[in-house]
Amino acid sequence: MTPAPRPSSVLLAGGGSAGHVSPLLALADALRRRDPQVRITALGTRTGLEARLVPARGYELTFVPKVTMPRKPGAALARLPGALRSAVAAAGRAIDESGAQVVVGFGGYVSAPAYLAARRRRVPIVVHEQNARAGLANRLGARLTTSVGTTFPGTDLAHATVVGMPLRREITGLERTVRRDEAMAAFGLDPQWPTVLVTGGSLGAQRLNTSFAERAGDLSAAGVQVLHVTGAGKGFAPEVPHVGAPYVTVPYADRMELAYAAADLVVCRSGANTVCELTAVGLPAVYVPLPIGNGEQTFNATAVVAAGGGLLVADADLTPSWITEALIPLASDGARLVTMGEAAASVGQRDADEQLADLVDRAFAEGVPRRGSGRSPR
Repeated sequence: MTPAPRPSSVLLAGGGSAGHVSPLLALADALRRRDPQVRITALGTRTGLEARLVPARGYELTFVPKVTMPRKPGAALARLPGALRSAVAAAGRAIDESGAQVVVGFGGYVSAPAYLAARRRRVPIVVHEQNARAGLANRLGARLTTSVGTTFPGTDLAHATVVGMPLRREITGLERTVRRDEAMAAFGLDPQWPTVLVTGGSLGAQRLNTSFAERAGDLSAAGVQVLHVTGAGKGFAPEVPHVGAPYVTVPYADRMELAYAAADLVVCRSGANTVCELTAVGLPAVYVPLPIGNGEQTFNATAVVAAGGGLLVADADLTPSWITEALIPLASDGARLVTMGEAAASVGQRDADEQLADLVDRAFAEGVPRRGSGRSPR
């Protein structure tokens, strides 16, 4: 049997936040595992996390101008058409110079120009939407292709197929019980206590930081150990009794898989990547959606909460009193945490990177005309 054709060059467009960059890198790794010779080119901006993370992973990065959609009429809106034309032209040059045979977009500032440039060149387009509610760029992309992958069921995009969230192999291959002792040692924790991981992501979460700082002593005295990822520049010295469970603060965790291995329960925001990582490793969580935006963080946690693998707590309700009255009893109930962890794992997915790579291969195989044959004029 003749093997299915695979692209020799793929352009991945996405960036700004870790929510866009992480799945981009996971897909890049999956494509490279399938074909070590495939050319991977990432498209991003100079100010996003991709400027650091993509080259560090060993992939080529090309920059395009950042185009934002003004929220109000004014000079910025008047400049939008010119800025968009410039970004589309830059994306087109990246497609031409890399010889890209498929363009994959993950949303964010650079995806819309990439979609438009690819459409003009008749290069197959694949869209991946991370959140339960799609953003503007991916709503545009979904109108230009039938190859659309989503993370969550129910995302309102044309031609959507649920593939899940592409995750790093360090996460999808994690066996928490096997790595627990290593994780405890890495963070200076004591394995005799139940452990709560508190994290607001790379930037931290003010609500979580202030509420937990006020109850650090109560948690320690109750025998609940805490590993608190505060965010860079947002650390604090917890006031805890001399005898009690440790309360460890770190500004960030380069190896989140070890933080997950140490944890019995997580308190966190409900960004799509976080939700998918926790369900993939079977960790119960208290999800505290970011109270801004279009409400996507609440929707991201809907499935795992409905399955019994997590709790949803509004930002305003995550108070010091709630920690005392609700969190400490939950963290101390080992049997309930095991049940919640099993429920979380039931909605988790560990092979989304391969499923999205399949979608890329199919888009290439079905793409007609091929690159270099009958492209429309630029």
